[in-house]
Amino acid sequence: MLDESIRGIVEEPLFKQIIISFNPWNERHWLKGRFFDKVDDNILALTTNYQCNEWLDDADKKLFEDMKKNNPRRYQVAGLGNWGIVDGLVYENWQELEFDWREILNKRQKAKAVFGLDFGYTNDPAAFFCGILDQEQKEIYVFDEIYQKGMQNTAIYNNIEKLGFKKEIIVADSAEPKSIDHLKGLGLYRIKASKKGKDSINAGIQFIQDFKIFIHPRCVNFLTEISNYAWDKDKFGKAVNKPIDDFNHLMDAMRYALEDYMRNNSVRTIDRNVLGIR
Repeated sequence: MLDESIRGIVEEPLFKQIIISFNPWNERHWLKGRFFDKVDDNILALTTNYQCNEWLDDADKKLFEDMKKNNPRRYQVAGLGNWGIVDGLVYENWQELEFDWREILNKRQKAKAVFGLDFGYTNDPAAFFCGILDQEQKEIYVFDEIYQKGMQNTAIYNNIEKLGFKKEIIVADSAEPKSIDHLKGLGLYRIKASKKGKDSINAGIQFIQDFKIFIHPRCVNFLTEISNYAWDKDKFGKAVNKPIDDFNHLMDAMRYALEDYMRNNSVRTIDRNVLGIR
């Protein structure tokens, strides 16, 4: 479909072109296979990084130098433009797939639409997760998202209303009770706080790992996060029993959305080997 998006006669010396600019977060992404792994005379693939940008000032450059020291995994991709090779991913049973979420809900009587919200503002994005849970087929379908920094509660409400989900049950981060009350006052009458407990993150991960996750291509931020959400490591490079505190905004929102179903299934906390940590 990408190649068919521009049609018609173009007079020389003009020519048809599509420009795609992105951070190469994961080597499994379809863009790598489509544009980088095969020779094609009609494709010009360039890898650039911040060192090529003459318009950056000293503050901009320091951001990347600090990233190099404090977050070398992110620096390899966002700083140097290398393809991300992430080991120890939390979720590996997923794939990108085009689907009609309404059709799934119509055909599967026991499938449920689920929604979760993780708050953010200056440094972190607000993340709204839209999914379908099919417990019979052990499948999760991710069909839409909101992902943006600097969003006030009114903007969050307006965006959710625009998507058509303001009447749905939305499970939001319990760390922001004032924001939850404000959104309820604006019109999200069925929004409620998540019920975090001891080991709730690992318990939620355990529950989700039992499902195949299908992600609609429009959910680009979800794809970025799930491709990079990995188990943390100690100073010796050994995986520890908690995920990294990064690429986790939609991952957290997904857990909130599924929280009630986890509790109904009496999820238990289990050891690192079962979670997939080696």
